[in-house]
Amino acid sequence: MQITAKVNELSFTSKLLLSIVLGALLTFAYAPFSFWFTTFLSLSSFIYLLSNASPKQGFKLGFAFGLGWFGAGVSWVHVSIADFGGIPLLGSLTLMLLLSGYLALFPALSFSVLCRYFNQNLWPIALPFIWLLFEWVRSWLFTGFPWLSLGYSQLSGPLSGWFPVIGEFGVSGVIILLSTVMATGLIAKKWIPSFLLVTVLFVSGITLNHVEWAKPTGQKARIAMVQGNIEQALRWTPEQDQPTMDKYKNMTAAHWHNDVVIWPEAAIPQLEPVATEYLTEMDNIAAQTNTGLITGIVNYNFETREAYNNLIGLGQKQSNDLNDASPARGQYHYFHSNRFAKHHLLPIGEFIPFEDWIRGIAPLFDLPMSSFSRGDFQQGNIEAKGYHFAPAICFEIAFPRQISANLYYNTDFIITVSNDAWFGGSHGPAQHLEIAQARAKEFALPVLRATNNGITAFINHRGEIQSRIPQFEAAVLEDTMQQVKGYTPYRFLGDWIIWCLSLLIFAFACFYQKNLRGTK
Repeated sequence: MQITAKVNELSFTSKLLLSIVLGALLTFAYAPFSFWFTTFLSLSSFIYLLSNASPKQGFKLGFAFGLGWFGAGVSWVHVSIADFGGIPLLGSLTLMLLLSGYLALFPALSFSVLCRYFNQNLWPIALPFIWLLFEWVRSWLFTGFPWLSLGYSQLSGPLSGWFPVIGEFGVSGVIILLSTVMATGLIAKKWIPSFLLVTVLFVSGITLNHVEWAKPTGQKARIAMVQGNIEQALRWTPEQDQPTMDKYKNMTAAHWHNDVVIWPEAAIPQLEPVATEYLTEMDNIAAQTNTGLITGIVNYNFETREAYNNLIGLGQKQSNDLNDASPARGQYHYFHSNRFAKHHLLPIGEFIPFEDWIRGIAPLFDLPMSSFSRGDFQQGNIEAKGYHFAPAICFEIAFPRQISANLYYNTDFIITVSNDAWFGGSHGPAQHLEIAQARAKEFALPVLRATNNGITAFINHRGEIQSRIPQFEAAVLEDTMQQVKGYTPYRFLGDWIIWCLSLLIFAFACFYQKNLRGTK
C-alpha cells in the first residue's frame, strides 16, 4: 500500500514532528470547536504512525503526541501564569512546557507498554485497559488533573449516548478501541471488521441518546444566577471589597422573586469572619423574600489559621410554610452547617506543593488565597428553599467520582461555581463548560454553572445548554429548571462496567500474546 510505504520511509525525527501535529489537532475536538470526528482522525493516524515502533520509540512518539495534545489543549494555563503570576514570558512558557511534559508522560507510558508487550494484531484489545489505567492515575496523582480526557470530545458526536451508561471515562476507552481498530485495520488491509465495529458502536450510541434515563416530575424551580464580571486584578484588592459586594447586592435586587439565587465562586471578596454583617444582611433579605441564596466565600479561621474555599447557603433553607405569619428570619451564623468546602484544590492556585521551598521563588507562588485547607471528599448537599444542591467548586466538576459520592436520593441539582477570569479570552472556560455538560449527561441531573465572568449557563439533564450568559458581561440569568426523577446506569455502577469490559478483553490479549510467544 502506497500510504504504508511512505510512512515507513519517514525518518524518526519526521515522525516525532508529525506526532506533535497530530496531538495538537485534538484541540479542535473539544469546545469551543467541538469537531468530534477530529479525535478519531488524530488518534487513528497516530497509532498507524506507531506501527513497528520499538518500546523506546513508542515512548518518544507518545510523548511527542502528548506534548502537542496538552501543549495546545491547555495553553490557557499560560494566560493565568503570564497575566497574573508576575513571571516573565520566558518563565511562563517554561512552566507551561513543564506542565505539558508532565501530562504527556501518561500517553507516552501507555504506548511504550503497548509496543513492549503486545503484538500489533492485539493492540485493539490491549490498549483500552492500558490507556484507562494511566488515565486513572492522571486523575488522582498530585491531586489529579483529568482535563482534556478524550471522552469530552464526543458530547456532540454519535458516542454521546454512552455517557449515561459508562460515563466520560468509559467513552474514552471506546474511543481508544475504535481508533486502534481503524489504524490496525488499515495496516492489515482488513476494513470490514473495523467498519462493522465502528458502525455498531456509533449506531448504539445514537440509539441510547433517545433513552430517557430520568423524567421530569412536573415540579420546577425558578433560579437566577448572577455574573458580576469583576476583573481578576481587582478581586483581592481591599479597597474594592465593598464595591464588589454592593455590585452583587444591587444586581440581585430585582431578582428576589426567584426560588434560589446563585452567586459564583468567592463572589464575596472579604473573609467570612470579616463579612458577617454583610452576610447577615443578605441572609435576612433572602429570607424575607422567601428566597434561597447560595454564594461562594473564603472562610479563614484566625485561631487555627486554616482557610477554606466555601460555598454557603443563606436565606430560605426549607420550603416555606404558607400558614406561618411570623416574620421570616435567615439561617446564617458564623460557620453554620449549610456549607460545602472545596476538596480538590488546584496546585499553585489554592495550595503550594513543597510550600516551604518554593513560595519565595516568584510572585506566582505568593498569590492571595493560595494556601487552602481541604474539605472532605464526601459532604452534605447545600439546601436552599427545600432544594438540594450537590456542589462542585471550580475544576472539581472534572472529577465524576467526587460528584457521584455527593449525590443522594434527594439531590435535585448539581451546582458548580467558578471564577474563570484567570484565563481571559482563551478556550479554557469553554472546555470547563463542556465538562459540566458531561456531568449532567452522565448523571441525568441538571447542572447550574455560575461564574464570575462567564460562561454562566443552565444545563438540562440531557447535557444540553438551556440558556447562558456570554463571557465578560455583567448580567443576571433567570430560568426555570425541571426537576427530574431517575437514575442512569453510570450513577449506579460508576466506572465498574468499563473496567470489567476492558480488563476482560485485556486478559484475552495477554492470553493470546503468551500463546504467540510459546509458538516461537
